[in-house]
Amino acid sequence: MKIENMSPRAMAEELGRRLKRARLNVNLTQAELASRAGLNRKIILNAEKGKAQLKNFVAILASLDMAEQLNMFLPVQEISPLQLAKLKKRERQRASGSKKEGPRTKGDDPSW
Repeated sequence: MKIENMSPRAMAEELGRRLKRARLNVNLTQAELASRAGLNRKIILNAEKGKAQLKNFVAILASLDMAEQLNMFLPVQEISPLQLAKLKKRERQRASGSKKEGPRTKGDDPSW
């Protein structure tokens, strides 16, 4: 089954299986990987089941020297020229200034 046809839970479980294969390919135990990532073994175990917080998932990928995979996982999104033009229209061009009752003179008491 293609990953795009899976439920979010099934996708997470598939990512966990892939993470486990990546760990085994570099011949690391869960404890060794946990030590490298600065996590505990239980977090690695849960990640391999597809139950990981994003920060832990990223730490695991980094410790496997796979952080570059995040660029394929979620590529940088560039803003389109059309969107940029729309945003520029809404951008303020000048300040409106504060509203005053009138010009003050030297003798005016501001506490009134």
